[in-house]
Amino acid sequence: MTDLPIVGAAMMAKHLDQHHNWLLESQRDLELQDYFDPALLEGDWRGRAEWSKGRLSGFTGRLGIHGAFFDLPLAPLDPMIRDVVKRRLWQGLDVCEVLGATHMVVHSPYTTWDFNNLDKDPGARDKLIELCHLAMDDAVRRAENLGVALVIENIEDKDPQARVELARSFNSSAVAVSVDTGHAHYAHGTTGAPPVDYYLLAAADKLAHIHLQDADGYADRHWVPGEGTIRWQSVFDAIARVGTNPRLILELRDPTRVQDAAAWMVAQGLVR
Repeated sequence: MTDLPIVGAAMMAKHLDQHHNWLLESQRDLELQDYFDPALLEGDWRGRAEWSKGRLSGFTGRLGIHGAFFDLPLAPLDPMIRDVVKRRLWQGLDVCEVLGATHMVVHSPYTTWDFNNLDKDPGARDKLIELCHLAMDDAVRRAENLGVALVIENIEDKDPQARVELARSFNSSAVAVSVDTGHAHYAHGTTGAPPVDYYLLAAADKLAHIHLQDADGYADRHWVPGEGTIRWQSVFDAIARVGTNPRLILELRDPTRVQDAAAWMVAQGLVR
C-alpha cells in the first residue's frame, strides 16, 4: 500500500478551501489552473496568486500551474505571433515565481495534420522544433533559473514520440513531458494513435507530469476515472515501469468531484 503513488489534483483557486484538508493530509501534487486565462494574465494575476498562497498555508507538496494556451501555438512562423507566445510564457513564469510553483503546463504544437504531413517535406520536423526554440528559449533559460519545468502536454498528438524529441532538443531539466490520459485516449479512439500506456512509456525519463482523466475515445471528456473506457491498470503499470515519480494530477471537468475520483482510484489499488 505504501508503495503506491499519491494522487493530487488540478483546480481553480476557488476550489482550494473545499479540498484544503485532503491536499494537506498527504501533501498532494497540486496544479492551479486560473492562469490559462488571458484576461487574468492581463489583470490582477498577482492578487489571485497571493490569495491562493494564503489558502495554502501549511502546504509543502509539489505545486504547479497550467499556463496559457488559447490561440497560442508553440511553433509560430509569424514573428508577431511569436512575440505573443513569448509574453504569455513569461507571464506564466512570473506567476510561478510568486507562488513558488515548480511546473507549468504548456500545450504540444503537434497536430493530427502534422502526423500525416511532416515527413513529406524534407526538414519539416527539424523546422518545427527550430520554431519552438525561437518561441521558448528565453522562457526555458528563465525556468532553469527559477527551478520550474515546462511540461509539454499532448493535445492532438498522434505520435507519442514527437514531443518527447522536442523536449529532449532543449537539453534542459526545465523542459519535460506531460501525458494527458484523456487526450491520449481520444487520439487512440478517434485518430488511430496508440493506447494511453504507449504515451507514458514513450516519454521515458522525460515523463514529469500526468493529467488523469477518463474519456470514451471520442472526445475530451475529463470524466472521473472509472466513468470512461481507459484501462487504468495499464496506465499505472506503465507509470511504474517508467519510474520517474511524475506529478499525478486529477484534471476533471467538475473539480468538486476530485476526492470522489481519488477514492475510486484508491479502491482500485492504483494510488493512495
